Amino acid sequence: MTPQPNPQAGAAVKAADRAHVFHSWSAQELIDPLAVAGAEGSYFWDYDGKRYLDFTSGLVFTNIGYQHPKVVAAIQEQAGKLTTFAPAFAVEARSEAARLIARRTPGDLDKIFFTNGGAEAVENATRMAKLHTGRPKVLSAYRSYHGGTAAAINLTGDPRRWPSDSGTAGVVRFWAPFLYRSPFHAETEQQECERALQHLADTIAFEGPATIAAIILETIPGTAGIMIPPPGYLEGVRALCDEHGIVFVLDEVMAGFGRTGEWFAADHTGVVPDLLTFAKGVNSGYVPLGGVAISGAIADTFARRPYPGGLTYSGHPLACAAAVATLNVMEEEGVVEQAARIGETVLGPGLRELAERHPSVGEVRGTGVFWALELVRDRETREPLVPYNPAGEANAPMAAFGAAAKAHGLWPFINMNRTHVVPPCNISEAEAKEGLAALDEALSVADEHTAR
Repeated sequence: MTPQPNPQAGAAVKAADRAHVFHSWSAQELIDPLAVAGAEGSYFWDYDGKRYLDFTSGLVFTNIGYQHPKVVAAIQEQAGKLTTFAPAFAVEARSEAARLIARRTPGDLDKIFFTNGGAEAVENATRMAKLHTGRPKVLSAYRSYHGGTAAAINLTGDPRRWPSDSGTAGVVRFWAPFLYRSPFHAETEQQECERALQHLADTIAFEGPATIAAIILETIPGTAGIMIPPPGYLEGVRALCDEHGIVFVLDEVMAGFGRTGEWFAADHTGVVPDLLTFAKGVNSGYVPLGGVAISGAIADTFARRPYPGGLTYSGHPLACAAAVATLNVMEEEGVVEQAARIGETVLGPGLRELAERHPSVGEVRGTGVFWALELVRDRETREPLVPYNPAGEANAPMAAFGAAAKAHGLWPFINMNRTHVVPPCNISEAEAKEGLAALDEALSVADEHTAR
């Protein structure tokens, strides 16, 4: 699709947005939203006809890109057949979506509770864990994000939690492994793994194992920095949960459905959680959908005991039809395999090559189409390019980097001192290289703020 400039229409869209739309996570008078005219595949464009390669996948959800014709057609077909229906009924699209998801989830996670998104999935997963165990506490990691609803935001480790932190939500936090900025003074991945597991074991012991319902972890943390856990860590957490009768919840809202080069990030380790939350890539974000995949043991808890939770739009037919089409497209077109290949042959090598030439890049980490560049002022001290949770002038270096990327036709994902490389899972080799070239230019701007 060729963008057709229409500045007058763009101005009208922008004016209506500024007059009436209240944006999330924003000081309303300090933002300047881009008016988007259209999108297709890995690109979107504005009303001036400027096109951007989307290295954010929306908010890391367009795993098959924008406007995939087979998914659009499935939504249209479902709308013509049955637009909506209450969740208490068996509906073809809902049943088939659940079947296809359960086919891909690890182990015996064969029951699917549908939600409208990832935060609601986390809310319900932790509720299930508490009811299953009869215990009040949930352990979660610093450097994490689990959603913006009441329980999910309290489980979150990043600064977006602070204004809403109730302090009474039964949440206990711990440090998960991250060797580059190790809280355990580790020098190797093995040390980081061992010390992180000991820290978690100590936290469990001092909190009282019999008070802990669940441990929730992003299999690979997303917004917090795409830190791949060291070998053995998730296996160790699984063992601690088994030892103490704690429910292990893996949050795959961002990492799931092909992003890491496997259907789920847990597939890299073989670890099977008791509950798994998902959303985003399950239908490429075309219609809001999330859910919880539930193990047999926890499903049995509610076999004759009502589960006290539900949503008006749980398993919405349009969303489920989009999921069915998306999962079929991913299989037919080898999207998961494409994500793995692009990560291994293009993004990984390309990003590491950029790191060799740009002093602002402290570390490259990732897998599949799920990568992060840690930007620093000084590689030796690892001082971040901007402070933790920066605002205003303190964020100027990252703002300049972002502006340079956009000027070169790349829409970047920026969080604190990092830029994440998270394009659609089916991005082509040529598109990935185009994005790397734009990143090369933008990193030269970041380099100006380093000690060199």
